[in-house]
Amino acid sequence: MGFQQSFKALSDPTRREILALLRAGPMAAGDIVAHFHVSGATVSHHLSILKEAGLVLDERRGKYIYYELNMSVVDEILEWFTALKGEG
Repeated sequence: MGFQQSFKALSDPTRREILALLRAGPMAAGDIVAHFHVSGATVSHHLSILKEAGLVLDERRGKYIYYELNMSVVDEILEWFTALKGEG
């Protein structure tokens, strides 16, 4: 996982919207799918890309998979932007 993979994942508006949904906390995959007008397979593909980029974590709870933001990677990206901007 590196910045290149993270930025590629962030380049898609659907994936950015998924990340915005996860700001409120962990969500089941089905609950994420319910927010979009695309197939479950399409959302699953987006979640897979976000997971590969390290932006989300997943956890199986019974028969459901819950996704949440991986704040350590988000913080790393924000620190890079802050350094690039010359602050802090």
